[in-house]
Amino acid sequence: MITGATGGIGSALVPLLARAGSHLVLAARREEPLRALVEKSVSLGAASGLGIPTDVTDYAQVEALVNQTMQKHGRIDVLINLAGAGILKPAPQLTPADLERMIAVNLKGSFYTSQLAANPMREQKSGHILNFPGILGRHPMAMASAYCAAKFGVVGFSKCMADELKRFGVRFTLFYFGGIDSPFWDPISLKVQRDKMLSPATAAEAIHFALTAPAGAVPSEIVLQPESHQFL
Repeated sequence: MITGATGGIGSALVPLLARAGSHLVLAARREEPLRALVEKSVSLGAASGLGIPTDVTDYAQVEALVNQTMQKHGRIDVLINLAGAGILKPAPQLTPADLERMIAVNLKGSFYTSQLAANPMREQKSGHILNFPGILGRHPMAMASAYCAAKFGVVGFSKCMADELKRFGVRFTLFYFGGIDSPFWDPISLKVQRDKMLSPATAAEAIHFALTAPAGAVPSEIVLQPESHQFL
């Protein structure tokens, strides 16, 4: 199951998983790009493809996503939480709506999906949840107070859930990616050098590595940053 599947990283990851013969459940808000990505995944060799339009900020929609997945497959082996949004501006300029959006998309969305997907994983005594706080969920940065607040929260709840669920065979991996040259940056006015960022393909390969690691050696955290811009 992949949320935010039609974004830059998702669009690069889906073909990798499709060629491996995965059963894919793809979720995103926009129906047409989602349908096209499902069709592409099946054409590339996915064992099956299901697209479910979903707004991860809406608990009922996330619940429906999990229920439909369970109805079709009877289990959830992997959840990849790629849905996210960014607002970068000085803290005094942030509006209540800005803060609410960062919390709703980046924190609540990841929490809802992790919480609800973990229920069947716990019952089947196996599962892998991949969350993406990004490097700003690890290191604070000027202009990113609302974004960091949400992403630091993702780290907190993920580590708590991982501790609760480890005895049921449910594993978590946190990805601290540096800048990824993806549509994430399209609505952001802050000047950034996108040509020096990591590619979505590089990010997708890192995710694929985590998914294919031996069961006894699953990485709990992966830090991957552009060489030109690193937080130490």
